[in-house]
Amino acid sequence: MKVAVFSTKSYDKEFLEAANRSFGHELVFLEPRLTSQTVSLANGFPTVCVFVNDEVDARVLLHLQRHGTKHIALRCAGYNNVDLQVAEELGFIVSRVPAYSPQAVAEHTMALILALARKLHKSYNRVREGNFALDGLLGIDLAGKTAGVIGTGKIGRLVAKRLLAFECSVCAFDLRPDEELVSLGVEYVGYDELFRKSDIITLHCPLVPATYHLVNEETLALMKRGVILINTSRGALVDSQAVIRALKSGKIGALGLDVYEEEADLFFEDLSNQVIQDDVFMRMLTFPNVIITGHQAFFTNNAMQAIARMTLENITAVERGEPPPGLLRWQEARAIGA
Repeated sequence: MKVAVFSTKSYDKEFLEAANRSFGHELVFLEPRLTSQTVSLANGFPTVCVFVNDEVDARVLLHLQRHGTKHIALRCAGYNNVDLQVAEELGFIVSRVPAYSPQAVAEHTMALILALARKLHKSYNRVREGNFALDGLLGIDLAGKTAGVIGTGKIGRLVAKRLLAFECSVCAFDLRPDEELVSLGVEYVGYDELFRKSDIITLHCPLVPATYHLVNEETLALMKRGVILINTSRGALVDSQAVIRALKSGKIGALGLDVYEEEADLFFEDLSNQVIQDDVFMRMLTFPNVIITGHQAFFTNNAMQAIARMTLENITAVERGEPPPGLLRWQEARAIGA
């Protein structure tokens, strides 16, 4: 199968080429993101392989259909950047990698929680400057705190288990409660109760219309003063402007983000020699109680190997006329986020 791989970085090429030795596809690596301006690069490719910030909207899909593409292979779990309804109407097969390494994201989530709870980012910089004073570094114990987990799918359930291991009381919200988590002591509650009672809130749900700006002025008003808020899921779950106001007022005590709602023009690029034009993002960086990582929660050796392997398995299945193991249908995606 001839495959156009968009948004290629050196690590994408490394892992995909290594995995492809067992598959033998013709992979053409393209650095640009897939957009309506770059979609012509995919002309004649039966499969296009895309990542989280590629734009697979109706305009792009119509162009792809006219020029021979049949398969959209997402090398990620998220699919909010794909108009699945239009893709299905146009006859595309859409596949994704739903569970490449839940452990990687769960562990990164815990790393953000621990770093913020003990102000490791501040102490790291101080010690490098020869400052060993403890003033301003007073932390909190996780033991005894109430942690709220929104979304207990493959990643959220692992985060909940890790929080239990730190002796937190864990409450959760999900449309489908996990019976194992209930048996371990996790209490499933409604959104409002979770927001009111949690000292730590961590987001692990898909981005669908019902969860867009789930964290907003109204839900922030319900939260405890000084809450630790973590998002390693999808950027647009959080209203960034509302979060800035909550940081200024002290309602949010600490913020850990691995995703950002306007990340497409920022993340995965080296912008160190440029003036970043996103004023909202730069404002968040000014707060001493904020840690932002550049969508790296998934980025481990094990996860990259799994992503490459399953992406190529999906492509191989489509080439053989079989349903790909990561097949994504519009109606099923709607059910996930209902």
